[in-house]
Amino acid sequence: MNKLKLTAISIALLLIGNINMCSMRPEGSSVSTTIDNIYLLIERGEYTEATESIQALIEAGQVNDTEKQDLLFQVERMDRIRKDFDQTREEVVEYLKGFYPELTDEDMTRWEQEKSLECKVIDGEKWYFARAGRNLFRIDKGMRELWKQLHPDAGLTSGSGAGLDLDKHNMEIIETAISEDKMFVHPKRLRIKQSIKVKPDMVPEGELLKCWIPYPRYIPNRQVDIKLIASWPEKHIIAPESALQRTIYFEAPAQQGEFTEFMVEYEMTSHGVYVNIDPEQVLPTPDDPELKPFLAERLPHIQFTDDLKRLSEELVGDETNPYRIAQKLFAWVDENTPWASAREYSTIQCIPQYALENGHGDCGIQTLQFMTLCRMNGIPTRWQSGWELQPPNDSMHDWGMIYFHPYGWVPMDATYGLRDSEDQRLRWFYLSGMDSYRIIYNDDFSQPFTPPKTHFRSETVDSQRGEVEWSEGNLYFDQWRWSHEWEVLE
Repeated sequence: MNKLKLTAISIALLLIGNINMCSMRPEGSSVSTTIDNIYLLIERGEYTEATESIQALIEAGQVNDTEKQDLLFQVERMDRIRKDFDQTREEVVEYLKGFYPELTDEDMTRWEQEKSLECKVIDGEKWYFARAGRNLFRIDKGMRELWKQLHPDAGLTSGSGAGLDLDKHNMEIIETAISEDKMFVHPKRLRIKQSIKVKPDMVPEGELLKCWIPYPRYIPNRQVDIKLIASWPEKHIIAPESALQRTIYFEAPAQQGEFTEFMVEYEMTSHGVYVNIDPEQVLPTPDDPELKPFLAERLPHIQFTDDLKRLSEELVGDETNPYRIAQKLFAWVDENTPWASAREYSTIQCIPQYALENGHGDCGIQTLQFMTLCRMNGIPTRWQSGWELQPPNDSMHDWGMIYFHPYGWVPMDATYGLRDSEDQRLRWFYLSGMDSYRIIYNDDFSQPFTPPKTHFRSETVDSQRGEVEWSEGNLYFDQWRWSHEWEVLE
């Protein structure tokens, strides 16, 4: 088994956004051996036996509180994986034959071995990822070409759909930023309404539901003039501007047979960003204590695994210029990690390693892969996420920031990648620029909420849909509905 530098404790505490490393049992103790065996069962997909072993160990009182928390999450994690992998072979075959009637068993076997068709064996039965069929037309090159023939006007990834002429918009940002010698240009005033509705009878009547909905961060010159318009319930707590995953918090009692709704509406101004970087002026990253955290590993997801080290050495070669290195890494992710719908992040042990082994990922997976490769080469990177808007379209989205000395921090978006343009400024726009249609909730991943969450988070890395819990535990995504509405104001 390929062991990552990963502790059970670090995962469990990240799940509630509260990192506090505790002491572990000595290796080789009987309880440690039992826990190791449980992890082997999970690795082999023997979920029922693993769950029974966890329950027996906890009931026997043989584990400390931290071990108990981690083991309880492993039960939760297995349940989440089952929810993500809910398609039978027959269902996937039926879907694929709708586009590719000549499908054979050999095709299915090949795609599974190539990791183009994501599946897992759970308790001896093969199950496919809920969106494995659609993803095949995003991951496999041959099937991607077939999809283009069948749907010539449909975009596969962010930045390629109908609606906003994104490249025209970005070119306006480039030209204005250069002509006016400004970094932040083309502001857009946005009004956003986001809500969560907890399904009836998810908790007993009268029990207090606690809800966190993402709320925009104030970022000088870039995301400003944030104004609360309305909320429901009216009583709320808005996290301070310093919160790296900012939220607005509500409480309300559950009513029998009824939805429990939480809602926030606000306005904000978002700016486009562009820095015209001259690669020859980029210098090595200075020895600055404030930059060190953005160069380091951060388990479990920013991890310098042996596989990633080998890839980095192969891609970078003898190049020493930080910007040129970043270009190589950026182009590699763009070409070799195609966007595809992803399973929930809480079910993945190490996201960049997963991307490398499976050859695909969504925006957050692509971003963490690029961030990790950059940090391995002495280039500071950090996470940023929220929503992308391409009027009339939108979606949750993850991107980041990258540091080039002496230019400082600039935006980057590995998912939007290289643009199809002969103009090199536009082609590399998303390595030092950002469009105006972003809503930023997060400037880091896996960070604690205000007030803090008590139970496991549904989304352990990001924060875009919201979170709900009650006194007895977390409410997962299938127990509530969410909506995100917006408009661009004149």
